[in-house]
Amino acid sequence: MDLRKKTHLIFNYKGKNHLISKNVPCEQDETSHLYTLIVNPDNTYEIRIDNKKKESGKLDEDWDFLAPKKIKDPKLSKPSDWVDEKEIADPEDKKPEGWDSISKEVTDPEAKKPEDWDEELDGAWESPMIPNPEYKGEWRAKMIPNPAYKGEWVHPEIDNPDYKYDPTIYSFDSHGVVGIEVWQVKSGTIFDDFLVTDSVEEAEKSAEKVLKRIEGEKKQKEEEEKKKREEEEKKRKEEEAKAKEEKHDHDHDHDGEEQAKEAAEAKKEDL
Repeated sequence: MDLRKKTHLIFNYKGKNHLISKNVPCEQDETSHLYTLIVNPDNTYEIRIDNKKKESGKLDEDWDFLAPKKIKDPKLSKPSDWVDEKEIADPEDKKPEGWDSISKEVTDPEAKKPEDWDEELDGAWESPMIPNPEYKGEWRAKMIPNPAYKGEWVHPEIDNPDYKYDPTIYSFDSHGVVGIEVWQVKSGTIFDDFLVTDSVEEAEKSAEKVLKRIEGEKKQKEEEEKKKREEEEKKRKEEEAKAKEEKHDHDHDHDGEEQAKEAAEAKKEDL
């Protein structure tokens, strides 16, 4: 997924930044949007965009804060006699006689020695080579299902002795500061209306106010776009009318010139 088209949610845990493992699409239009993150004391979370749920889950499952719960058993490895090849070459398939005698290229039967070819100066003439239409490439026996195939070997896992659940992943020493780090390829992005609260209800009430303003912004943008389209259409029609008028004037002038020319010729004949 294009990293420029996803919602990045990063937590700092024990001095290291961790990006969410899920792909959460972001809004890609030019209208303002409201992003909400809810983190619960049971180490669960929810992501909302414009007050609509887009993703949720557990912090310890959707980020790599902790060591994995399971690891591959270091005492085990794939048996040496394990067969994981699904297909094998058919031992009964035989190469056709004369297969290797067919060359990749042949002389061009339609090529002719140039009439001005001088063998004393140019050397002996040789017909150019072209791909041989009868050449089939290197012979390979057809493949058949392997009767000894056991399937893909899966490395058995065991509990990771280094794994330790942390019930305080959600908790931070302080929530009193909002830091903003912006990386963008196109200027003009505005960030405002930040709210940090321990009440989902309060956040939802605030979201309703913001979304009403966003709705007004959408309507204003739609009106501006409509006005722009109307102005462009008006301009287009004016340009078409102007071009039509200029063509009419040009045709009128041309007719006048023709008439003057005919009158001059008639006068000349009378003389």
